[in-house]
Amino acid sequence: MATKRTYQPNNRKKAKKHGFFARKGTKIINNRRRKGRKELTK
Repeated sequence: MATKRTYQPNNRKKAKKHGFFARKGTKIINNRRRKGRKELTK
């Protein structure tokens, strides 16, 4: 049996935690937009 690696990326989980909609409710998006960031979120 192969050992299970620790990092097993899951895009949906990642997006929910760190994506656009996770930030949408906060002021982060607007702050970054005001600052003129090219990339608002990861």
